Amino acid sequence: MRARLIPVLAFALLTLGLGAPPAGAQTAEPEAAQGTALGVAKRAERDTAREAEPGAAQNGFDFSRAEVSVTGLQVPWGLAFLPDGSALVSERSTGRIMQVRPGQTPTPVATISGVRASGESGLLGIAVSPAYAQDGWVYAYFTSTAGDNRLVRLKLSAPQTQEVLFSGVPSGTIHDGGRIAFGPDGMLYIATGDAGNTSNAQNLNSPAGKILRMTPEGGVPDGNPFPGSRVWSYGHRNVQGLAWDDEGRMYASEFGQNTWDEVNQIVAGGNYGWPVCEGRCGNSSYRDPIVTWSTAEASPSGLTYADGALYVAALRGQRLWTIPLNAGTPGTPVAELRSSYGRLRAVAAGPDGHLWVATSNRDGRGAPVAQDDRIIRIPPATDGGGEPSGTCTATATTQTQWSTGYVIQPVTVANTGTAPQNGWTVTFTLPDGHAVTGSWNATLTVSGQTVTARNTAHNGTLAAGQSTTFGFQATRPSGDTSVPSGYQCS
Repeated sequence: MRARLIPVLAFALLTLGLGAPPAGAQTAEPEAAQGTALGVAKRAERDTAREAEPGAAQNGFDFSRAEVSVTGLQVPWGLAFLPDGSALVSERSTGRIMQVRPGQTPTPVATISGVRASGESGLLGIAVSPAYAQDGWVYAYFTSTAGDNRLVRLKLSAPQTQEVLFSGVPSGTIHDGGRIAFGPDGMLYIATGDAGNTSNAQNLNSPAGKILRMTPEGGVPDGNPFPGSRVWSYGHRNVQGLAWDDEGRMYASEFGQNTWDEVNQIVAGGNYGWPVCEGRCGNSSYRDPIVTWSTAEASPSGLTYADGALYVAALRGQRLWTIPLNAGTPGTPVAELRSSYGRLRAVAAGPDGHLWVATSNRDGRGAPVAQDDRIIRIPPATDGGGEPSGTCTATATTQTQWSTGYVIQPVTVANTGTAPQNGWTVTFTLPDGHAVTGSWNATLTVSGQTVTARNTAHNGTLAAGQSTTFGFQATRPSGDTSVPSGYQCS
């Protein structure tokens, strides 16, 4: 990695904890800054940052069949999934949490109180409790009107009641970090930025410029590297992506200043070098990233892991980087979705087997189209037989309902792929106490609360661009007004 030169006096002040002047001029998110021009020879040295030619399918997903599944969002930032297969999306500028399903209009389910949205601040990360079916907790991280960044949790059944779990993280109009995620250990991790003050990153008494690890209640868990502290790693400029691979190795995506953006493998107690280093230091006091790009190629935000690879959403780079991993060692990154959808903020592996990607074109730095902001879904590359799988959507309409039942009709199944489909399957979730009593134009089977609807022979082949419908009737307890949800087509 390339080391940045820091004046000796400033570095001495920093190590004494007295603070140092900024290591170079501060910028907003680096996708707004100009990347440094590099010679061909210098670029050749950065073999982990090469841009390979993309293929139609990479690491289990077929990018040639990407489709817009949700439209009309306002600067989506975080993305997390509920047990029914729907997703919760945090909107940075509005403070709203939206529930989204493919092919359906986003629905507001909560508004976070006291959000201050300015520059890069606002409602940022969102996470769903690993024990959501039992405890119902949803977690959100945001910039508050009180002047800090803070973590709250709430239940969608009573969204106005919001419990503050952790507060006092320095905030600013730039470098607020914001990604939150539960790790495989059940602990909650929070990525924070340096809030525009570079000395925060090396100050272990400040929660800014860190990755924090805490219990689901906000406390300090056992196993943290610094006694009594939530700090898990430090020396970060602005981390906005967190992910774990199948072996439990942790990764983070991080914005550089003017030259190098990074993906780091995170270890407990690790010092990742900011503001002494941007990119590789080659200094044993600091941990080097496993991948770097120029800021023009990336400005990386969301990060996820699936099928042996990391996926990184790039804002200024307007592409999705895929990084194959072999026991934690990265292969050559490949750029997908190049400039197809504009700025990309969030990426997550969905329970439907698709990769979900959210745009950020209405954040003041993009060129939005009428449908923005959007969620794009990338389907699996193959089905069980090794042939390209079909792409379809399912959209349900409640035709009529009464105190103890309802009719859902039509459920419209559309072939959004490029090849005919001889069969399709739609799954959805029944609320507790509901029971299917009849169906038409599809064969329905029920397992617990999950219903599977399969194409019937008389429907025949569904040509590309065509649709068909089916319907069903169900009963429910008196006074219950809920209807099925989470429709997914494959």
